[in-house]
Amino acid sequence: MVTLAFIGLLGGLVTGVSPCVLPMLPIIFFAGAGGQQGSQKTAAASGDLLVEELTLEKPCRDLRPLKIIVGIVVSFSLFTLTGSVILSALGLPDDFLRWGGLTILTLVGLGLIFPALGHLIEKPFYRLPKLNRNNNGAFVLGLGLGTLYVPCAGPVLAAITVAGATGNIGWRTVVLTVSFALGAALPLLIFASAGSRISQRVKAYRDHARGFRIGGGIVMILLAVALAFNITDVIQRSLPSYTSGLEKKVAENKTVQGALAPAIGDASAELSKCTPGAAELASCGAAPAFRGTQKWFNTPGGQPTTLADLKGKVVLVDFWAYSCINCQRATPHLLAWDKAYKSLGLEIVGVHSPEFAFEKDAGNLGSAIRKEGIGYPVVQDNNLATWTAYRNQYWPAKYLIDAGGTVRAINFGEGNYAQTEQQIRELLTAANPNTKLPAPVDGTVKADVGVAGRTPETYLAYSRSTNLAGPAGKLTPGQTVAFGLNPAQPDDTYSLGGNWAVGTQSVTSANGSQARLNFNASKVYHVLSGHGTVTVSIPGEPDKVIQVDGTPNAYQLVDKPTTERKTMTLTYTPGISAFTFSFG
Repeated sequence: MVTLAFIGLLGGLVTGVSPCVLPMLPIIFFAGAGGQQGSQKTAAASGDLLVEELTLEKPCRDLRPLKIIVGIVVSFSLFTLTGSVILSALGLPDDFLRWGGLTILTLVGLGLIFPALGHLIEKPFYRLPKLNRNNNGAFVLGLGLGTLYVPCAGPVLAAITVAGATGNIGWRTVVLTVSFALGAALPLLIFASAGSRISQRVKAYRDHARGFRIGGGIVMILLAVALAFNITDVIQRSLPSYTSGLEKKVAENKTVQGALAPAIGDASAELSKCTPGAAELASCGAAPAFRGTQKWFNTPGGQPTTLADLKGKVVLVDFWAYSCINCQRATPHLLAWDKAYKSLGLEIVGVHSPEFAFEKDAGNLGSAIRKEGIGYPVVQDNNLATWTAYRNQYWPAKYLIDAGGTVRAINFGEGNYAQTEQQIRELLTAANPNTKLPAPVDGTVKADVGVAGRTPETYLAYSRSTNLAGPAGKLTPGQTVAFGLNPAQPDDTYSLGGNWAVGTQSVTSANGSQARLNFNASKVYHVLSGHGTVTVSIPGEPDKVIQVDGTPNAYQLVDKPTTERKTMTLTYTPGISAFTFSFG
């Protein structure tokens, strides 16, 4: 336990001095400075409890910074481990805690500007035991800040996050979480104490306490707005990760790895016994439960489905993402199997593990499910908790589970449909030898598997950009960049022309936006969102105009009977976001 606590503390300290805490520092400084500035005298007649009137008595010890940090530690520890469970139990949205913290931060900022409002904000906490009237709102402020504190990911935080998402919470996880929170909070305590000291000791501050307090309130409100709209992310990305080397050493340390493994849990380690794509059924251990999930679709009343509920049935768990062309090509096979074998004991469960942020939206996913005609249960796995539990690495991926709950086969990517169907038939027969199976249905489904030499899927955004080959322009996140098209585009590459606003998941057209793509395929798909048109020009063929209207979806640009090597030029009206090119 001592070793685990030390590792958690070390990981927290590294995080506490990393670039990811920078947005918190001004908040913590002004929150600490908002404490008492004199002795334990009665509050001013104005009711200003955030900043007391200066007296000539000897300054008393200000506990406000410590209470703020304790609030952060308690809030961060509690909601990191059990936040999803609490929100789910109360039926609240996933971002409720974050917006609650932003609301508290805004109210405190307003309280610093308007003393009467500060008095009203803190008044409900007068009766709380053991809270000095001078800083009885500090702990509550800390609780709010704990919901906004988003530390950088590292091995310790990863262990905590996975444990919390999967419900694998034991004493080891609690020790790790609390020690990590303490380590990350210590640098914040220094800033809060510095604010308190300056407010008490520096004459210029005392002489202009009212002005500093108003300034602090304005800073808090501005930072709340910046956090709400993720403006601080741009600043953080532009800074060098000066702690990455130290984080890497911690992550690669054998002692750290050995100590964190039990905290994460290794229930899915047996899945490594299965060779993906193997024709023969194997025994790969108990199937992991669906965990860390969000909304369920196509279940009675939207209630969750568990593997325990499905005991006695053959279960096919399909990991997919709705804008993934590979997944869309696999869906007809799943629908055919569901129709042919559901009444004979097959249950397909789609686990939607998103590639892009827009795929996390339940409304977008619901529309895709209806569009594809999917009738089997589908669950959102927005945090990739179930994905992680299954040791998955691909879209799409299929895990075949027998009637006893044991994983028997794994298949990554497209293809092997006839083989997968044969394995389904074997498991259905094993579960019920008297079952009369229909003829295999795979031959009736149009297969669209990989073709040698076909252009690979191409991402346009900064975070996953591939195959960009242009004479001008560099993908710079958070900026609008001028690009230039290639006169002769190299094979299996693309270039951009005109102005594009570069994001981490897409590029958005501005003035004169174009793209040139060289591909080898019979079909070309383009994931787009927004409102406008895209004109597709291929030499020797008439132009084709694509109407883009609404949420991200895959639009087919080319549909040929055979694979061909072509170069196309696309011209976009302003305001269209482009995510990927996919090929068939």
